[in-house]
Amino acid sequence: MKKIFALFTIITIISCSSKEVTIEEISFLFDNNNAQPNLVSNDGALSLSWISSNDEDNTSLHISQFIDEKWTKPQTIAKGSNWFVNWADFPAHAINGDLILTNYLKKSDSGTYTYDIVLSLHKLSGEKIKEDFILHSDGIKAEHGFVSIISNENQGFYITWLDGRNTLEKEMDGHHKPMTIRFAEITAVGDVVNETELDSSTCDCCQTSIAVSEKGPVVVYRDRSMKEVRDIYITRRINDVWESPRPVHNDGWIINGCPVNGPKVAVNSNNFAVSWFTVSNGKPTVNLSFSKSNGNSFGSPLKINDHNAIGRVDVAFLNDQEVIVSYIEVDDIGTYLRIKKVSIDGTISAPITISKIDGGRNTGVPQLEIFNNEIFIVWTVLINEKNQLKSVKLNSENI
Repeated sequence: MKKIFALFTIITIISCSSKEVTIEEISFLFDNNNAQPNLVSNDGALSLSWISSNDEDNTSLHISQFIDEKWTKPQTIAKGSNWFVNWADFPAHAINGDLILTNYLKKSDSGTYTYDIVLSLHKLSGEKIKEDFILHSDGIKAEHGFVSIISNENQGFYITWLDGRNTLEKEMDGHHKPMTIRFAEITAVGDVVNETELDSSTCDCCQTSIAVSEKGPVVVYRDRSMKEVRDIYITRRINDVWESPRPVHNDGWIINGCPVNGPKVAVNSNNFAVSWFTVSNGKPTVNLSFSKSNGNSFGSPLKINDHNAIGRVDVAFLNDQEVIVSYIEVDDIGTYLRIKKVSIDGTISAPITISKIDGGRNTGVPQLEIFNNEIFIVWTVLINEKNQLKSVKLNSENI
């Protein structure tokens, strides 16, 4: 199979109010359909994973690092058939030292949403530590996905996911039991330890988010109450004990279905930032809320979008007082991927348009990271009837 991985840059000038911002495209060329990106900045490294496929019988997971101003030659982490490939439920990865942990989803039965979470642990050199092992221990043929991974302090990883092991059972009223969210740790040799249920009722298919604070791991996700309120919740592990989940904010959004629009959490020292999509008073909204107390409490939400929000948010700390938020919104002219800088004191910058964008599923969930004081964004575009990744960067000092 012929593979092409070239580099060239295109400089684009985007006008935002009276400010001009230079956006540089980092070329990404790779044969076949490429989509489902996951962008991670950690410990002085920027890495990108994605799925490449011809069809469901020829699928592979790749990873590349951004070194010397270009994406390195991709490393193939896993390949196979009968994978579950979905625009919203994309693979996650994390790097800890010279170890990389990745996941992909593989069908476990004939049901549309019956699939397992499969993990692979490698060294960055390519040496295999443990390949193709299932994360969850239930052995039940149900939905398992929407994974988030982050490195921990013990040369291993924290991982969280949505788990449908209970959904095959029925409540007294005849309805199936809800989706749950679970957490585990993966050791440096690939053992799955400390698996636990965090919440017994969550939204079915919204992305999860995980971070590490000074006191331990933090998980943010979309909850589901008995009255179908689907607000964003947070839970923290303090002194090795998981707290009872609680809302970041009581939006009171009642929806009898999953909006497929998860939150993101970012942590810097004692400060937390959570961004999310909701519908407030009938208006699609992107919110951002800060905590200055390690997540003990959150301030009132700041409204980020200026037009009707589609959401698909991301957030990253630019420094200890400011974050960058990415989001999709639509106006009378078109649909756009935009970013804003937001300060903990509540100051919100003018929007910067990264690109006009397809608001449908082909776009996937845009990824945002800060690396070497530059803002990197990756999303999926359609080129010549094939999915392809588009990656850009801009200098954070110009925002």
